[in-house]
Amino acid sequence: MEKRPNYLSRLRQNPLLWNLTLIVALILAAAIAAHILMRVGTRHGARRTVPDFSGVALHDAQRIARKHDLQLHINDSLFVPAYEGGIVLDQLPEGGVEVKPGRTVYITINSFRQKMVPVPYVAGRSLRQAKNMLEIAGLEIAELVYRPDIATNYVLEEYCDGKQITQTTRMEAEMGSGVTLYVGVESGRGTTVVPRLVGLPLMQAKGRLWELGLNVGKVDFDEGVNLLNQRDSRVYVQIPGAERSAGLGSKVDLRLTLDANKVDKHRAEAEKQAQAAAEERRLAEQQLADSLAQAALEEAAEPAAEQPANNDNEGFFD
Repeated sequence: MEKRPNYLSRLRQNPLLWNLTLIVALILAAAIAAHILMRVGTRHGARRTVPDFSGVALHDAQRIARKHDLQLHINDSLFVPAYEGGIVLDQLPEGGVEVKPGRTVYITINSFRQKMVPVPYVAGRSLRQAKNMLEIAGLEIAELVYRPDIATNYVLEEYCDGKQITQTTRMEAEMGSGVTLYVGVESGRGTTVVPRLVGLPLMQAKGRLWELGLNVGKVDFDEGVNLLNQRDSRVYVQIPGAERSAGLGSKVDLRLTLDANKVDKHRAEAEKQAQAAAEERRLAEQQLADSLAQAALEEAAEPAAEQPANNDNEGFFD
């Protein structure tokens, strides 16, 4: 009977082929092991549906998350008086999304009380400096009230919650509270130009108005805008429109939406109206300048016309 060849023995007799074979085998084994470990480590194929934590108390949300093999991380907090403290307001990923086990869900909870911040002393500063200091402190301008003074657009007095703020005042207010500023305005310098606000978020629109000495009037939101997504809304209507002259301290009404198409549509129309208003204002200013120049010329010519003619013969027969 013919003996079958032993390939393994013959392979061992050739050191080079044997070593190459061992190397290839080890590489294949390592690749297979890594693949298996990766599937186990990442729980390949295992999925979890993220629960909707909105409106759930924090301790209950943590219990539900553990049950679904998920992790919760408090990413932010807001103060919404309509909800109890510790209630989940928002989450990412949203409820209903499928994720792998162990995934972290970032949540926003409702604070138990609004954070208190020191009110900075801004009297004596320019309006722009005062606005920036208040925003850094977490506050905003409630109202700009103009008074006659040579220091135009400089803060004369500052009030918070009806109390005057002085250099020695140590007062705290809820974050987001408004501060009333009394600002100077010199005679003849009481007007400004309404800025272009369409397309801006609310806080940026407010800042533009305050910098130019205007107050925020009525603020309306389209349906679907709430305290959680308000930062994503944009101005699509402003009254009065951009590039129109307005008295310092005047109010500008705003309307905001989450609909990007509506914003784009109104922006195009607002730009046309702004250009027309700018041209109208330029012509009015030019007419005023021409009128003042003409009046100055006429006033300068009046004394020469009224002066009696000089009689060179006066006294000749004396």
